[in-house]
Amino acid sequence: MYEKHYGLLEKPFSILPDPKFLYFGSSHSMALSMLEYGLVNQAGFTVITGTVGSGKTTLIQHFLSNMHQSTRIGMITHTTRAGGNLLEWILMAFGQGFEDASYPRLYKRFCEFVEGEVKRRGRVVLIIDEAQNLEPDRLEELRMLSNINTKSMMMQLILVGQSELRATLQLPELRQFAQRVSSDFQLPELGRVEARAYIDHRIRVAGGPEHLFSSSAKTLLFEASKGIPRQINVLADRCLVYAYAKMRTQVSASTVRRVLEDRSRYGIFASDEASALRPELAVQRAF
Repeated sequence: MYEKHYGLLEKPFSILPDPKFLYFGSSHSMALSMLEYGLVNQAGFTVITGTVGSGKTTLIQHFLSNMHQSTRIGMITHTTRAGGNLLEWILMAFGQGFEDASYPRLYKRFCEFVEGEVKRRGRVVLIIDEAQNLEPDRLEELRMLSNINTKSMMMQLILVGQSELRATLQLPELRQFAQRVSSDFQLPELGRVEARAYIDHRIRVAGGPEHLFSSSAKTLLFEASKGIPRQINVLADRCLVYAYAKMRTQVSASTVRRVLEDRSRYGIFASDEASALRPELAVQRAF
């Protein structure tokens, strides 16, 4: 919509987890190092946690894109608190059959699969995203499945989830699971300096001009987003739409303030009373 106007090759603030836009500030660099350390040093369990929108999935996509082809990877991206057979999900993640079999047969199939892949490839890695949805009994089941590593490290497990996962793993009943976590990191929100650098980085990757956002605009975006990358993306993208509507070539602090004001009055989380006042006003101001 606005890419040509700003001289962009693509949208710089999409919320899709595109690895090429990953910003390697100090925290994301450390998280990647812990993932790589866990893989190289054959950690049984690696855990990466962070608040909603902190860039965990983008980090994992980058990690996967640079993983050696000899590694057999299975990934579960959808987890629920509802019941179900976790072993079936794991077998499906690795492209293995799981229909019409009892749990003992599934477990035998799982063990044979892992043992065969280790002989052929040398490494099997299971990644579970959104792992905060796993109940303690599911996590305990994962620990029991990891007992396949009694003689050697045949399967490594990477859990990625929101901060609630960290709290769950601290429960007394998961003490044995936690003892097997040898590599972990909690992604914090971006600080002021990193948030500004994050904005500049994404614009640069998208082929945009320097100073597309004024210095004060970037500061306001940091304060409004509380340093959460996804929130920065959502707000920055809307700011580009607003500035484009006014045919401006730079996003100013006043544009950011207008976006924030309209979101607070007419956005999805605005009160019904505020939204009912004059809903057409937001459109008039934007365009």
